[in-house]
Amino acid sequence: MEEVPNDLRNFDRFDRAILQVLAEDARITVADLARRIGLSKSPTQARLRRLEQTGVILGYRALLDPIRLGLDHVAFVEVRLSDTREAALRAFNAAVARQPEIEQAHMIAGNFDYLLKVRTQNMTTYRRFLGETISTLPHVASTSTYVAMEAVKETVLGVEA
Repeated sequence: MEEVPNDLRNFDRFDRAILQVLAEDARITVADLARRIGLSKSPTQARLRRLEQTGVILGYRALLDPIRLGLDHVAFVEVRLSDTREAALRAFNAAVARQPEIEQAHMIAGNFDYLLKVRTQNMTTYRRFLGETISTLPHVASTSTYVAMEAVKETVLGVEA
């Protein structure tokens, strides 16, 4: 695998254009992508392959509307662990990764250890998930929940979701 560039400053305008177009429409054909960025098909395809092979492009997905799927309850959960040694962190991380309701999990430097973004159908399903799943994750000592009333802005690398 090639070395991954440090940041976007290491990309030229064509690389940045490829990433922007794909962030907006990952289903675009290579020919249309080439036309949009102003290169021919072969160099565009080579650049695209390099961005994939170096792990800059992690994959291609459909963005689903959670509201239309009946998942309109969002809670942010502060989690404090009883043990923060490396083995405990690995155990917690692995358990969190297996929970589809947890959309995001971030280790935090502050008064608590993790911040989780949890999406469920409603308060009843969230309450059950908190009690039966989050509270039973490895080394959880305590939690605090903040319920989102409205998503004002949600983006994925600058693209509105």
